[in-house]
Amino acid sequence: MKRYNYFKSQLIDQGQLQVSIFEQERAIPISNAKVEVLRKVDSTVVEELFTDSSGQTESIELGAPPLEFSLTPESGKPYSEYDLNISAEGFEPVNIEGVQILPESRALQPVDLRPAEGTEAAETIPIQEHTLWGEYPPKIPEEEVKPLPDAGGFIVLPEPVIPEYVVVHLGVPADTSAENVWIPFKDYIKNVASSEIYSTWPRETIRANVLAILSFVLNRVYTEWYRGKGYNFTITNSTAYDQAFFKGRNLFEEISNVVDEVFTTYITRPNIRQPLFTQYCDGARTVCTRGMTQWGSKDLGDQGYDALSILRSFYGYDIYLQQANRVEGVPMSYPGSPLVLGTTGEDVRTIQTQLNAISNNYPAINKLRVDGVYGESTADAVRTFQQIFNLPVNGVVDFSTWYQISNIFVAVTKIAEPAFRNLRYVDVPYRY
Repeated sequence: MKRYNYFKSQLIDQGQLQVSIFEQERAIPISNAKVEVLRKVDSTVVEELFTDSSGQTESIELGAPPLEFSLTPESGKPYSEYDLNISAEGFEPVNIEGVQILPESRALQPVDLRPAEGTEAAETIPIQEHTLWGEYPPKIPEEEVKPLPDAGGFIVLPEPVIPEYVVVHLGVPADTSAENVWIPFKDYIKNVASSEIYSTWPRETIRANVLAILSFVLNRVYTEWYRGKGYNFTITNSTAYDQAFFKGRNLFEEISNVVDEVFTTYITRPNIRQPLFTQYCDGARTVCTRGMTQWGSKDLGDQGYDALSILRSFYGYDIYLQQANRVEGVPMSYPGSPLVLGTTGEDVRTIQTQLNAISNNYPAINKLRVDGVYGESTADAVRTFQQIFNLPVNGVVDFSTWYQISNIFVAVTKIAEPAFRNLRYVDVPYRY
């Protein structure tokens, strides 16, 4: 179905939008919150939505530019933009400007609301242009293997680990007025990838770019790059120095699913311990002296290359993919094989216990008998969980679902470090 859109009498394609709303700093969904969806160009309300008991609106279709705009560079703005006005009784309202809708893709917009403390005006969150369309400074080249810290009290980890949080500096490194925000690791990767590539690209291209983004930030983490220079953050959101991160932006489901699958994986070379510092550029308006070009990776994906082959085309044929052995902030490690109907044992008991705790805040998830047997009721609870948290709905506890259940369990039982809850802005792991 085509819809008449505000792009000057142009019939266009369709994308989808779903909004999820939570109480800030707590793993509690907000039901019956109101979401007005407005066309950015003229502020006309096109949809009015309300959240369910899981804090979610229904998915709606919205107009988007032709698909081909996102498949070739400089062919026209590939996404449409909408504004959201969000309100709920007992909470401060939030307005989000410039939610990006790509054709044949589902945009996921997480929103945190603060409890009302008076008659404060609505907070406005502007979403900046996508880096493949907007104007951003090119990356300053750096060496792909960094010297490790050897002084000043910093500790070199024996191996890379996945951190629980990334501290993002919203400006260039020397800008002392810029805000630092604490972002759960997976949420950071999803935000960056949704800001720097299009979800309409081939899945293996998305996977290759996500792996490059992962390796880039894990190199910053492992080498303590900014801490070693006297800064109190992990990475910046300046494209001249690091990767684009836009506070409060919408994500894309296709990208989110890939991140959930590969977030413990990074790129490295023989005879080095650190993740490779995988620089990249768009390859159309900015040209790299080294590293991957994003549009070039899209072309290779179109030709049927898998993610590792795409990466080797840019970073060399000696690179390989490595798994981090430890993920900070989750109570249990993935057992190594999926839990399916008929599986029994302690791993099933762990998932049943965690789902029961989660269901206290998410009543759509049915309560389970903790018997260590993966039966139909457990599979139903898993499917409901997957639907709520935007995972493929198959009733199987695979790698992605296991760690998402662990993350939500941590959030609802408040296992996470208490100091984080006193920060001005904290994304929480249940959001995406």
